[in-house]
Amino acid sequence: MAKTNQAEIDIANANAKVKDEQQPKLPWMFSWAMFLAPMVWYGPNIAVRNTLIPQLFGQIDPANKVWAFGIISAAATFTGAITNLLFGAFSDVTRSRWGSRKPYITIGTLVMAAMMVIIANSASVMTIIFLWIICAAGENAVAASIYAQISDRVAPKWRGTASTFYGVGFTISQQAFTILAAQFLGNIKFGIYAMALISVILGIVHLLLAKEPSNLDEPKISINKETFAKYFFFPTKGARDFYLALFAKFFMVVGSTIITTYTLFIFTDYMGVTSQQAGKSISIFSTLMLVFGVIFALISGPLADRAKRVKMPVLFPLFIAHPWAMYAYAVFAAIGNGIFNSVDGALNLNVLPSSDTAGKDLGLINLANTLSQMIGALAASAIVSTMDYQKIFLVAIILELIGAALIAMIRSVK
Repeated sequence: MAKTNQAEIDIANANAKVKDEQQPKLPWMFSWAMFLAPMVWYGPNIAVRNTLIPQLFGQIDPANKVWAFGIISAAATFTGAITNLLFGAFSDVTRSRWGSRKPYITIGTLVMAAMMVIIANSASVMTIIFLWIICAAGENAVAASIYAQISDRVAPKWRGTASTFYGVGFTISQQAFTILAAQFLGNIKFGIYAMALISVILGIVHLLLAKEPSNLDEPKISINKETFAKYFFFPTKGARDFYLALFAKFFMVVGSTIITTYTLFIFTDYMGVTSQQAGKSISIFSTLMLVFGVIFALISGPLADRAKRVKMPVLFPLFIAHPWAMYAYAVFAAIGNGIFNSVDGALNLNVLPSSDTAGKDLGLINLANTLSQMIGALAASAIVSTMDYQKIFLVAIILELIGAALIAMIRSVK
């Protein structure tokens, strides 16, 4: 598991809700709750939006399916940009018998699942897009609240380990849910039902394991000019390292997205394989990403410093237009992703300007992640249209190096 060194602990302890001496042992049940957390919101949503809904659009309106998918992706991104910050801020100031995060996780999961069920029974593209906007709001209510629990409930010396649990779960969600969703392409309605059910069941299990207590004993937040600026605006004090981490994540995710967005076309148009062969190649690619990503997320602590989070194996397909080059990239990129997903969480927590605004500030980092995926997809399209597929890999290298340089500039975390 990822570890946090003593210097980082001392810095984080000064602004932690739970001190090291108050938590002598790792909170195992809570850590397992965080392992399941990405599978509550990210896995089911990415599977439905990126795999099942495009197939549903193809059945409803084949001529406009590409346009419809572009609209729903843009709508989801725009919705996430607003709701992630809002729900993160609202959860920071909420005082209830169920705690500050649980109400948003519960309601968000139920809204998400309900919208999926209705979408599965819809026959209008515009209706599906509208319903998905509501679903995206529910998704971001969960996303903004669920990870902030680590800041609330885990002492600094255990944050690296708790973040590793979350990172492993996230790595599994990235690939396994896409593979699972592909099994339902012949029965879209049942597949969407399955994802909605998985989200609700795992959401319940997560809440039972997390056992968030009441926070009615905490001081209530009166919204005035000063508190509104603190809880609902970008942080401005002591936020240098926070913004370095945020922009590092942005560049790294853009760098990886411009490749993964065009995986199918890289195999067919750049490497010249047939559509049937591409399907098999993508399955191998995804499986390698899943297996190696999970393994290296688990053992990320000792390897984090050596890996430096830079996916240099992108050089393979830059010079070699053959499927094995993409498989080699998949292995090394999965190692980088596994390490990054595991240690990135602890890094983000340790550079938060204030534990009081963890939900809002982590929402900003989630926003950077969401926007970078959208920009990565747009950038990939622009690169392919104006240059060629080979240049995708060159741009990816440059962006990854920029992200690594920004991380190296962070002072408060080694």
